[in-house]
Amino acid sequence: MGSIDIHYQSLTQISREIRRGAVSPVEVTQDLLGRIARLEPRLHSYATVMEEAALADARRAESEIARGMDRGPLHGVPVAVKDLCFTKDAPTGSGTTIYRNWTPDHDATVVERLRRAGAVILGKLQLTEGATGHHHPDIVPPVNPWGADRWTGVSSSGSGVATAAGLCFGSLGTDTAGSIRFPSTSCGLTGIKPSWGRVSRYGVFPLAESLDHIGPMARSAADAAAILGAIAGADANDPTARLEPVPDYLGGISGGISGLRIGIDWSYATDGADEAVAAVIRETLAVFSELGARIREISVPSIAGILANALTLMTVEAAEGHAATFPSRASEYSPGLTGLLEVGRAVTGVDLFKAQKERWAFSGRLASVFEDVDLILMPAIMTTVPTVDEANAAMADPVQGLPSLLRFTVPFNASGNPSITLPGGYDARGLPIGFQLVGRHMAEDVLCRAGHAFQQATDWHTRHPKLD
Repeated sequence: MGSIDIHYQSLTQISREIRRGAVSPVEVTQDLLGRIARLEPRLHSYATVMEEAALADARRAESEIARGMDRGPLHGVPVAVKDLCFTKDAPTGSGTTIYRNWTPDHDATVVERLRRAGAVILGKLQLTEGATGHHHPDIVPPVNPWGADRWTGVSSSGSGVATAAGLCFGSLGTDTAGSIRFPSTSCGLTGIKPSWGRVSRYGVFPLAESLDHIGPMARSAADAAAILGAIAGADANDPTARLEPVPDYLGGISGGISGLRIGIDWSYATDGADEAVAAVIRETLAVFSELGARIREISVPSIAGILANALTLMTVEAAEGHAATFPSRASEYSPGLTGLLEVGRAVTGVDLFKAQKERWAFSGRLASVFEDVDLILMPAIMTTVPTVDEANAAMADPVQGLPSLLRFTVPFNASGNPSITLPGGYDARGLPIGFQLVGRHMAEDVLCRAGHAFQQATDWHTRHPKLD
C-alpha cells in the first residue's frame, strides 16, 4: 500500500485495514510521521510532534492486535490533539509563550480516553493564543492547505490544517465561539461540537468554561462518530460532565433519516449570505429531502441579545481562567488577549447577571423550536472562506464584522446545543463551503446519522487539497 493510499484514507477505512492485517499501525504511523516531516515546514500545524511516543503507541497497538485484542475503531490509528489538552509526556502550550515549555503531571480525560481506545497520538496541534481569535505574535500560525492566503478558522487552526492535509486521521478541537466549526468549514472537514457536558473538560485549559466544548474534527461523519464515541461520557474529575450513557455513535450511523424533521429559517440562514453559501444551503436541503427527511420552515429565536451577552460571559470567564498569570505576567500576553482579559476584569456583577438572563431566555426559546423539528440547517459562516486579512478585519469590527462572523456559532455555545459541520460544496476558486446542523441537547447520534446519510449521497467530503 503506497503512502498516498494511506494518508487520505478515512479513519474508519484505515481502521479496517489495520484490523484485517493489510497494514500495521507501525507502518501507518511511520508514513504519517514522514508526511509531517515533509509538509510541516509549509503548514505549521503541529506545536509538538511526539515521534518516539507515537511509535511506542503504534508498536503496542500492533502487539495487542496480533494477540487478538480489539480496543475499537481507533485501535492503532494515528490521531492528534489540540495543544490545550494536557499530556503528561509532552508540553501543553495552549497557544501561549507562558506555557510553551510546561508539561502537566497528568493527561486530560479526553487524552486518557484516546489512549485507552488504542489510538496513536502523533502530537499536539497549534492554536490561537489561549484559544481566542489570534495567534500569539511569537508563534507561526498554521497555513490553510487549500490556499495559503485563506483563513484556517480559529482557534483550532492546527487541528483543521493537520486533518485536512493528511497529517493525522482525525483530531480534537475545542469550540467556545465557533472554533470547531470555523476550521472545519475553512478546511473542508466534518466537525462535531457536542452538547455542553457530553465530553469532559478535565485537563483542558479553559477559555470560558461554561461555553467550552471539546469534540472531534475528521474527514467524515463516520470518522468523527468513532472519535466522539471514545471521548464522550461521565467523568468523576469533571462534575459538569453529563451522566447519560454514551450511544454507539458509529454503530448506529447507518440508520437513515427517513421522517427526520429538518428546520430551515430562510431569513436567518441566507439573508446577507454570499450567494455561493446560500446555494449550498438550498442544494443541501434538496439532498436531505430526497433522503426522506421532512423539511419544515421555522423561526430561529432572535440572536440580537445573545451575541453581545455571550461575549461578556466569555471575557469574564477567560479572566478567571488566566488569573494565575494575568495581570502578574501581562507583558507575556499579546495585545489582543490582554484587551479581552481587561474587559472581563471590568465587567460588573449586574452586567454579568444580565448576560446570564439573556442566555437563559435564548436557550428556552430555542428549546421550544425543537418541539417541532429534530435538526436545524444553517451555514457555518456567512461567506466562502475569507482571506486571513478579511477574517482579521471582521474580528476587529465589533459593530458589523464580528456579529456577522459569529452569527451561526456563538448562539449555540451559549445554549449548549450540539452541532455537526459538513462540507457541502466548493466555490469557483475550489475552496470548500461548509454548513452545519444543530440538534437537541444530547442528540449527537441523530447528527451523526444525518451527516453520514448526506455523505453517502454526496462526495464533497472525499475531496482533498493538492499538496504533493
